[in-house]
Amino acid sequence: MGVIPTKEAILLAEQRTLDLVEVAPLAKPPVCRILDYGKYKYQMQKKDKDARKKQKVQTLKEMKMRPKIDEHDYDFKVKAIKNFLEDGHRVKVSVFFRGREMAFLDKGREVLNRVMLACDGLGKSEGDPRMEGRYMRIMITPIPQAKPKGVKVEKPVSPVTAVAKEAASEVPSETTAGE
Repeated sequence: MGVIPTKEAILLAEQRTLDLVEVAPLAKPPVCRILDYGKYKYQMQKKDKDARKKQKVQTLKEMKMRPKIDEHDYDFKVKAIKNFLEDGHRVKVSVFFRGREMAFLDKGREVLNRVMLACDGLGKSEGDPRMEGRYMRIMITPIPQAKPKGVKVEKPVSPVTAVAKEAASEVPSETTAGE
């Protein structure tokens, strides 16, 4: 409609039983639109909701260890850390020291370095291990994994399911022929 005085714009909006809404107040002159404000507000809420739905939520997971961790426990916890990283979560790995263990901080650093090496392709560390009270901590963030385009990944089929499908395909279907 071009540049119109404010009073004239308000009259036009009232004639159409709509609202005069200021869209860009910082522009010279300010930009306004004649529209149904309730409908406009609803559409903006819907757009915000869709944007939040598409957003990837990245939660923080924590894994606690000890400096004298057994090999099986270490393997089990590293496997869990790898799963967290594959799912896109950040992981805080902590080594807790009790009593005289505080004198052997290098053992805790060794454990954290082993974890970082084990998670090399899945995540990267945010800095070096640092002490926070009796805990030595490191933060590992996931590295986005590139998936090849056009390649469909199939879920593994259990042997029971495969046998059932095979048996179903061998059973002849009963059809009646008109005699």
